[in-house]
Amino acid sequence: MNSMSGHFQFDEAGKVLVPEEVEESIRTLIRWAGDDPSREGLQDTPARVARAWREYCRGYEDDPAVHLSRTFEEVGGYDEIVLLRDIPFQSHCEHHLAPITGSASVAYLPGERVVGISKLARVLHGYAERLQVQERLTAQVAQAIWDNLQPRGVAVVITARHGCMTGRGVRTPGVSMVTSRMLGCFLTDRDSRQEVLSLIRGA
Repeated sequence: MNSMSGHFQFDEAGKVLVPEEVEESIRTLIRWAGDDPSREGLQDTPARVARAWREYCRGYEDDPAVHLSRTFEEVGGYDEIVLLRDIPFQSHCEHHLAPITGSASVAYLPGERVVGISKLARVLHGYAERLQVQERLTAQVAQAIWDNLQPRGVAVVITARHGCMTGRGVRTPGVSMVTSRMLGCFLTDRDSRQEVLSLIRGA
């Protein structure tokens, strides 16, 4: 996916200029919700909301897998699991545009290459900063690592709370959803799977 930054214009302060039709759509939503978008406290809200959503969804601007392009072969003979545990993230569900907040643990068993650990978090955030469902987010992170690092195994476990469930609908706060995706040896070898899950749980 190519960068979309060329599609936006900026004011002198460096803020994205929001098209009038975007602001008007937000005013329409405010009116439909029962408030008056012309009152003082809401006059600047449409532009603020539009810019906030550009930030929430900045993951569309680049391919998150680009962060896996720089790898290292010199690892001193290390050939065990690499795990980045409890990476916090925020996303928004594609069904209600409600927030998804949670954490992810990302592990892989290197083949011939490793990547800087911060890149695993960048891949997660790149996919999270889009309209998402948790199941797809989990699969996308795992597949990107699998395709670009060619490891012997990949494991991704995500735990998150969904605003579309806690703030509306059944209104059940405190409930978390857990999803996982295993590839390679973590899928096919029971001992490897148990080892990585034990490390993720911190056991």
